[in-house]
Amino acid sequence: MQASRRRRTAMSNTLYCEPLQKAEAYCLPQFQTLDSHLSYISGSHVGNHSLQTYRDRYCMLDSSSATGNYAIYHSPSTTSFSSNGSTTCNQESQPYLSDVRHSPETNYGSPISGSCITDDVADFMHKLKELETVMLGPELESYDNSLPSNIASPEIDSWRQIMLAIPRRDLKQVLIACAKAVSDGELLTAQVLISELRQMVSVSGEPIQRLGAYILEGLVARLAASGSSICKSLRCKEPASFELLSYMHVLYEICPYFKFGYMSANGAIAEAMKDENRVHIIDFQIAQGSQWVPMIQAFAARPGGPPHIRMTGIDDSTSAYARGGGLDIVGKRLSKLAKTFKVPFEFHPAAMSGCDVQLENLGIQPSEALAVNFAFTLHHMPDESVSTVNHRDRLLRMVKNLSPKVVTLVEQESNTNTAAFFPRFLETLDYYSSMFESIDMTLPRGHKERINVEQHCLARDVVNIIACEGIERVERHELLGKWKSRFRMAGFSPYPLSSLVNATIKTLLESYSDKYRLEERDGALYLGWMNRDLVASCAWK
Repeated sequence: MQASRRRRTAMSNTLYCEPLQKAEAYCLPQFQTLDSHLSYISGSHVGNHSLQTYRDRYCMLDSSSATGNYAIYHSPSTTSFSSNGSTTCNQESQPYLSDVRHSPETNYGSPISGSCITDDVADFMHKLKELETVMLGPELESYDNSLPSNIASPEIDSWRQIMLAIPRRDLKQVLIACAKAVSDGELLTAQVLISELRQMVSVSGEPIQRLGAYILEGLVARLAASGSSICKSLRCKEPASFELLSYMHVLYEICPYFKFGYMSANGAIAEAMKDENRVHIIDFQIAQGSQWVPMIQAFAARPGGPPHIRMTGIDDSTSAYARGGGLDIVGKRLSKLAKTFKVPFEFHPAAMSGCDVQLENLGIQPSEALAVNFAFTLHHMPDESVSTVNHRDRLLRMVKNLSPKVVTLVEQESNTNTAAFFPRFLETLDYYSSMFESIDMTLPRGHKERINVEQHCLARDVVNIIACEGIERVERHELLGKWKSRFRMAGFSPYPLSSLVNATIKTLLESYSDKYRLEERDGALYLGWMNRDLVASCAWK
């Protein structure tokens, strides 16, 4: 479920965004997290409704009363707008549940363009007034009869869906309606829905309420953006490194996603290297190195004795932050473990983003059998839709030229790379709804640790996908079918899965909810929650 940005942290938190160069792997379970860049809206006045008015009234996620017994959502980031239109975060804000405020001296820049709303402002305001009247209680039928006759039928249907969803407190439908309004540039509609959503979301409520809180953060951030620099300006207080490591460890334990990914990749590598005496493993996002602990132990028990293992770990600054130091920490930890199990071992650090890796950084030796591991990391590599360099395919071609015995791929099974905003929103809502539901089965809703895990390990991914575009959107997942096409174009062929590994993973899942499912199809393993695939794993040669 984090150049390679917000790495292997989960399906990677108080909600915050960091500069691109800090988008790394987080700690132990290394699911990727993210960076946030916000797309923008600007232009000329529309009647009396300027962007300043919009931001004053709707851009901030203030605390308010939730329905039911749940604590209402507070924006995890403390945000203010500076005089140049950029956004900054109060570094003294609490790690989570902190209120968002704005500066009264703010100069908000250009007002909204009239084309963002409608050609007839008076007509739109009439419809808005009618919508607000319905929200306050009159019968829906009377509203339908009062709609101006010149409104097109699809528009009537859209408004009717919104009006039905709000009284029913159908949070999912209101989120979708708000995203559609944002997508279509109907800002006044979005304003009304954002105001309603504030009353419906909660970081300690049901799964959809909790996810909705972070989705709302993303929608507000997307609307409030004043330019491409806003992502770099938006920074919220980061937890101490030991706290971040702790949150990732909790996520690693309560959900099987990382264990599934690491076990399936390690099984393929162990199978490919069973007769080799010298093994070189290149991990393109090593983070804490926890994936390799069971691998070293397995090699130690190999009949005939363990091979000599050389490991190249690729890594960058966010992982270093989570560890509290550089790659030497990982090297020493794994070396100590290997010595305990009498496994010949050496560690080669490559402290750089995966995008920056060149052949000379890998220390290839022809006498060694090579394995390359891409676990929860390739989706952070920009492809042809972002950069002409296309690091995603460049790395695959480079690795293929090294003639590896096996290459492992583990990725989230989601389609957010090149999709336009609205379909990307729908995919994100569906994907993370399943993930939040799975967490709900393990940790109580009011559990502070659960709130921290979701905010520090998942929420930033959500905000990045929804609020950001271009190079600043680093969470760019693809479905396994697309990954297969990329591997085949690079010259790879599938490596068969191990039936023993599959059986081991099935045994692992027995200790979790029976709503998790494992399926093997088309040469790959899929881990899902109920009817939704969440993580896919496969191997290549």
